[in-house]
Amino acid sequence: MAAFVRACGLSELEEDTPKRVELDGTPVSVVQTEGEVFAIHDICSHANVSLSEGEVEDCQIECWLHGSSFDLRTGKPSGLPATRPVPVYPVKIEGDDVLVSLTQES
Repeated sequence: MAAFVRACGLSELEEDTPKRVELDGTPVSVVQTEGEVFAIHDICSHANVSLSEGEVEDCQIECWLHGSSFDLRTGKPSGLPATRPVPVYPVKIEGDDVLVSLTQES
């Protein structure tokens, strides 16, 4: 069974605005979009930059440096130059708490 830890408060999230958090030393971007909350590894697989500094649109997060986008549901890149996915993590909402498990979904 996956262990969930509190990442942030649901009330701290703004629609389509990534929030960077550190969970046990792992950088995670938490994103509320399209009525759901997602957690994705915060480091681009193409370049060592923070995805939480990018923009969110159509359930994708875009790396601000080279423009690669990653699906928030699967972590798969949808455009070059990135070719490798980034990990996504399970999310649970309990009251105002956004809980994330560092067990990778993909």
